[in-house]
Amino acid sequence: MKKTNYLDELRAKNTEQLEMELVSAKKELFNLRFQNATNQLNNTARIKEVRKNIARIQTVLTQKAAQ
Repeated sequence: MKKTNYLDELRAKNTEQLEMELVSAKKELFNLRFQNATNQLNNTARIKEVRKNIARIQTVLTQKAAQ
């Protein structure tokens, strides 16, 4: 998914939806790290992608709180 499309989708959501998405992204990151530690993860680049998505969600939440 393109970064700009993902950001537009995030900005369209309300804070409750963003917080739910943040929780699910953090769970996914935990599972990916666990799979990586047990050598079951095929696509290690997914960890970096999820970390950046978490940062994007937190940025949008901060922007909405400042408005």
